[in-house]
Amino acid sequence: MIDKTAIISKKAKLASNIRIGAFSVIEDNVKIGSNVEIANHCVITGNTSIGDNCKIFTGAVVGSIPQDLKYKGEKSFLNIGSDNIIREYVTINPGTEKGGATTIGNSNLFMAYSHVAHDCKVGSNCTIANNGTLAGHVIVEDKAVIGGLTAVHQFCRIGYLSIIGGCSKVVQDIAPFSMSDGNPARVCGVNLIGLRRNGFNKQEMDSIKKAIKLLFFSGHIKTQAIKHIKDNIDLSENIIHLIDFVESSQRGLCRSKKEKESV
Repeated sequence: MIDKTAIISKKAKLASNIRIGAFSVIEDNVKIGSNVEIANHCVITGNTSIGDNCKIFTGAVVGSIPQDLKYKGEKSFLNIGSDNIIREYVTINPGTEKGGATTIGNSNLFMAYSHVAHDCKVGSNCTIANNGTLAGHVIVEDKAVIGGLTAVHQFCRIGYLSIIGGCSKVVQDIAPFSMSDGNPARVCGVNLIGLRRNGFNKQEMDSIKKAIKLLFFSGHIKTQAIKHIKDNIDLSENIIHLIDFVESSQRGLCRSKKEKESV
């Protein structure tokens, strides 16, 4: 199960049924759950924990020190959940401040050459396509999809069940349930395919479409749009989450393609 050329620290903690390929390196403070597969030429380092049933493909580097000039060797962490797929040459960094952490949920797909920087928080069931890049302190909520060659600026948030087209430049928060694209990224509609795939019924989808229209395509400023949503749309759990996300935005929301000003 472990290739004879792999280098495994005696201090690393490995569970059962682990496969480790040729020339891979597992360093001192690494913890790996059961049924994990690590391909050839991978490096797992730092204070990194990896949950059960993860698959890590050739050349991935997981847990190397942050690419942050402020980092001075403080002890920080990388916590990865279960059932994640980390494809070829993906890089994932830990937190940058003392005790800081990068956290990744469950059942995510990180495609080849994608990058997760220090102090990011990635939820569950997300997809980051080839060469997708998250800068430091980015938050990605559950079931978000980030297209290939897309770059996300530090401290941005990517909302629940949103989708971002490939080659986009994200410099502000992407609202939940939205579809966006461009340089800089602009909201162009609702992630209807994502809603259907996740079992949303027609009533739920109609409410979300109305809320997104009010936020991005009505000409209302943010406070007016939110008031119209509260007055005219059933405040389901999903609508409340959308409102909370918008009201808590620190970087501002990504604009729509039809409006010049941020909402």
